[in-house]
Amino acid sequence: DCSEIIYNKALEENLKVCPKCEYHFSMKGSERIELLMDPGSFNEIDQGLTAVDPLGFKGPKTYKDKLKSDKAKTGLLEAATTGEGKINGKAVIFGVTDSRFIMGSMGSVVGEKITRAIEQARKQKKAVIIVSGSGGGARMYEGMFSLMQMAKTSAALAQLHADGLPFISVLTDPTMAGVMASYASLGDVIIAEPRALLGFTGPRVIEQTIRQRLPEGFQRSEFLLEHGMIDEIVHRKDMKSALGRLLEYFGF
Repeated sequence: DCSEIIYNKALEENLKVCPKCEYHFSMKGSERIELLMDPGSFNEIDQGLTAVDPLGFKGPKTYKDKLKSDKAKTGLLEAATTGEGKINGKAVIFGVTDSRFIMGSMGSVVGEKITRAIEQARKQKKAVIIVSGSGGGARMYEGMFSLMQMAKTSAALAQLHADGLPFISVLTDPTMAGVMASYASLGDVIIAEPRALLGFTGPRVIEQTIRQRLPEGFQRSEFLLEHGMIDEIVHRKDMKSALGRLLEYFGF
């Protein structure tokens, strides 16, 4: 935001936050795990699940080719990583989406992994924390199979809620479309990083549709906090302590 020069070393040392204007750059899923989970405590679950091509999708690039290239580029099998671990000594079920893999979009495997994580939390009587960085929403390559994950993850969270177990949703830039319209917005507590873009359709598309100028900062974290859509904005360096405080509040 400040258009100043930032040296990579300084950016890495500052958790990928600009030391001059506090702009929060994107982080890998593995970096989120390292930042938030107690050292050595995270154990990944369902790590072997990988997407197939149910529609035989063809375009400028086929779905199979897109999966292959993103797997090679990121070293991931899918956009979501889930597992169990500890935050400040408190056991949780944790999930994170990585925007480098097809923009962190939710296909069948992402929805399945998140649903299984929630079900494991119910069995083990643990809180669920999911960090979303899903600018791609529901994954168009899978059509209705992808859209069904919105209902599936939401239903799993309804059962978690009925069991009296908390879900803390952490929103990062960007969290959009089908992800924001399903599990990401269903947290008992919803936290966002500063200035994150959060919403269903992007502001440019909305302006072109309604032919009106949107308010300054529309769909940014600060706008959503002011309008009651999220509960708190937390700087990245304070996120782990904020999550630990909430877990303690919930009795874990």
